[in-house]
Order: sequence, then structure tokens, then C-alpha cells
Amino acid sequence: MTTDKIIAEIDAEIARLKQARALLSSTAAEGDVKPVRKRRKMSKAARAKIAAAQRNRWAKQKAAK
Repeated sequence: MTTDKIIAEIDAEIARLKQARALLSSTAAEGDVKPVRKRRKMSKAARAKIAAAQRNRWAKQKAAK
């Protein structure tokens, strides 16, 4: 084997390894990303209802003391 042929084979192997590495790193990166969830919007009435319920719980707890 000549030196040029050996270098060409090494370069080909490096290219194959780089391609394999790129494929592996791209699939690993895709699997690590969590999907972004949209925030649920709550109406003013729903927030008021929850706030009133919480105030009632606090009042009940305070009255029990």
C-alpha cells in the first residue's frame, strides 16, 4: 500500500465516523428536548371563584383557632 492510499482510507474512515457522530448527537439532542406547553388561561370569574374558596378556607381555619 502506498502512503497516499493509506491516507485516503483514513480520510474515508474519518468521514464515516463524523457522519455517525452527527447522526447520534442529533437524535440524542432531539430526545432531550421537552415540548413547550401552552399556559392555560383562566377567566376572571374562575380566578374570583378560586380566591373566594381560599378566603373561606382561611376564615374556617382562623375560626377554628
